[in-house]
Amino acid sequence: MDAAAYAGRMPASAFDQSRYQVRMEWGVAGLARLAPADVVVIVDVLPFSTTVIDTVERGEDYALDAAAHALSAGAAAAAEAAAESGAVVLLGALRNVTAVAAASLAEQERRAARTSIAIIAAGELTGRDAAATVRFAVEDQLGAGAIIDALGARGIDHTSPEAAVACEAFRALRGAAKHLLTASGSGLELIALGRRDEVLAGAAADAASVVPILRDGVFSAL
Repeated sequence: MDAAAYAGRMPASAFDQSRYQVRMEWGVAGLARLAPADVVVIVDVLPFSTTVIDTVERGEDYALDAAAHALSAGAAAAAEAAAESGAVVLLGALRNVTAVAAASLAEQERRAARTSIAIIAAGELTGRDAAATVRFAVEDQLGAGAIIDALGARGIDHTSPEAAVACEAFRALRGAAKHLLTASGSGLELIALGRRDEVLAGAAADAASVVPILRDGVFSAL
């Protein structure tokens, strides 16, 4: 096959994962690399997702305001970018894995059509300026993998290689999640600030049944 013929069989971008139903990337730049998805799940286990899930579970809303950007500029920016694309934007973590997978399946049933799902691991920004890059975060890899695993259990299992690797990492390490979060860079940073309880809460799989959904710049219960 010559180069022109091969190019005709390639997706618009080799990195957009458009041929797969379940996709996985990192941060705002990763979201931009992916083909547009019907559902985008933002995963920032420590501390953004866990904080917002707990807030919404108390019956309160959580605005994507300056305070949200201060808590996690990467997660807040990714959520805003996903909303601008017209996607249904959900917030996921280890705490609400089953609920997020169930909500995604319900959205597919509502649409009565194959629904694409992008899992965006927020990671940690290396700084606050334009030169900041996304640092790999153990907790977000596990959280993303857990959601991908739960989607697969519900039959939404046409995963990209990137999503499949995250899923298998979670499956292999799920029993060590508590240790991995408390020993990770993000976990150690929070523990040093006296916030060990937040790290342990983040490691508690399926401790919450609420799914925050972003509507008009505010996360509320789905």
